[in-house]
Amino acid sequence: MATKITSNSANKRPVKKRSGGFMGWLKAIVIKIFLWFIGLSVLSVVFFKFVPVPFTPLMLIRAIENKVAGKPVYFSHDWEPLENISVNLQKAVIASEDGAFLRHNGFDFKAIQKAYKNNERGRRIKGGSTISQQTAKNVFLWQGRSYIRKGLEAYFTVLIELIWGKERIMEVYLNSIEMGDGVYGAQAAAEHWYRKDAANLTPRQAAGIAAILPSPRKYTATSSSSYVNKRKDKIVRVMRTVGKIEY
Repeated sequence: MATKITSNSANKRPVKKRSGGFMGWLKAIVIKIFLWFIGLSVLSVVFFKFVPVPFTPLMLIRAIENKVAGKPVYFSHDWEPLENISVNLQKAVIASEDGAFLRHNGFDFKAIQKAYKNNERGRRIKGGSTISQQTAKNVFLWQGRSYIRKGLEAYFTVLIELIWGKERIMEVYLNSIEMGDGVYGAQAAAEHWYRKDAANLTPRQAAGIAAILPSPRKYTATSSSSYVNKRKDKIVRVMRTVGKIEY
């Protein structure tokens, strides 16, 4: 009687070789981190489209700086809807910080090019950052001049331009920007400098706040230096050319 011999070779599955090794694992981790970052960043921008920004990284940094230096940790920040903030202040920051705010898509390339050329010649002038860029930096990032920070600033600028729109960007900007030592936002600034509500700022008072924005802990909106007073005069003149603000 013949014996039937069967082969187990048909039942054996081919062994898969591990591909990639450490580099494959690292690549997978990087992709996951990247996707998580994209998802969380978009979610945070959508969230703050509807919810007031309670604090910014700069507020925390300033509090730590004062604490380490042994100074009082002063913090004043009162959120106000844009309709409760004088249109004079809206015009003043456009006149002072970003004349093309209502026309650009987040970046003023002419201003950036001008700043770059002047900085190459050794003339340090305003860096060309728009109100949109400043808002992205204030709300989502840290201070600094690294390429990583600037790249992230550009990314968040695109997001807020697409998701928030100009009106919300202006609202967040005027409620989060540093306007004095420990003073953040239009309402806190109006109370601190002029003892009034942000809704009642005159053109000259609004220009006074806008004039100190390049260095709000160095300059004062009242009892100002001749340099700040000249900036106020110029801002008031430019404000007259802004016209009606239509977001």
